[in-house]
Amino acid sequence: MDLATLLGLLGALSIILVAIFIGDGDPGYFYNPPSILIVFGGTLMVVLVKFSVLQFIGAFRVAGNAFKSKTPKPESIIPKIIEMATLARKEGVLALEKIEVENKFLKTGITMLIDGNSSEDTRQMLSKDMQEINERHKWGALVFRAAGDVAPAMGMIGTLIGLVQMLSTMDDPNTIGPAMAVALLTTLYGAILANMVFIPLADKLTLRRVEESKINSICLDGVLAIQEGQHPRILESLLKLYVIPNKRDLADKPVEQKADTAAAAAP
Repeated sequence: MDLATLLGLLGALSIILVAIFIGDGDPGYFYNPPSILIVFGGTLMVVLVKFSVLQFIGAFRVAGNAFKSKTPKPESIIPKIIEMATLARKEGVLALEKIEVENKFLKTGITMLIDGNSSEDTRQMLSKDMQEINERHKWGALVFRAAGDVAPAMGMIGTLIGLVQMLSTMDDPNTIGPAMAVALLTTLYGAILANMVFIPLADKLTLRRVEESKINSICLDGVLAIQEGQHPRILESLLKLYVIPNKRDLADKPVEQKADTAAAAAP
């Protein structure tokens, strides 16, 4: 679970609720079903017009990535690749069958090596897989970005509806309050949904896409280097270019330890 997303979302909503409850007046005034219907329901329907049904539904599936555990850091996956490169160089590619790989993309690449696919076929297959993963995540972020744009507009529409209702019944003072509530609360709901939910989720999904793309690029380079029989130390230097300079040393010790372990296990 990504605590940053969860704590940020719950924390922001909690601050709003606390401000409502400690303020003057009845907190129940901030609950208005017509306003919720206009903003939330209207936003979803307008966004559905902008995208296909599959893209719309897929965005909510991809949204789970914003709450899942963080994408592995490059300095944490490089040692695993170097370990496999060392083992493959000493015992052959088939020896990689006994290594457990958690990363699905890397596992696909290693499986292709074990199955004897050519370097070109491996590159094409993994590159296409990277492209499709990137596209799914990109559309998910675009859907939530669109929702962030639409929600304030729906809030303004609700405000206009409330004003029309209020002005059309000015002769009855009892109807002015409810109509004004719709007018103001729709703007509030639209601002909350856009700035505290939809836009932050779109930004987090964009970040996830960039992080996963970097990890997949590392895995692709590693798989191809293993297939070509590149020396592990040369491969290590190549892959560490993906890591920011002040963190490159973090991958050194794990690499040496795992490489030595693999070498000791080799006959």
